[in-house]
Amino acid sequence: MCESAAYLLKDGREELVLENVDLLESEEGQIKMIDIFGEQRQIKARIKALYLVDHKIILESV
Repeated sequence: MCESAAYLLKDGREELVLENVDLLESEEGQIKMIDIFGEQRQIKARIKALYLVDHKIILESV
């Protein structure tokens, strides 16, 4: 599968937010994520990095 895992940086460490992310949208200072099973998460963050080969999304709080 090609889905990614989203992590939030906290105190220099990566904390898992959501696995199997299929959709990621930026909406007015928030990131909305939906996984392949329909589970949704919305957090106040911005994208810090995308590691496409590793299927990894790094977010940081705003």
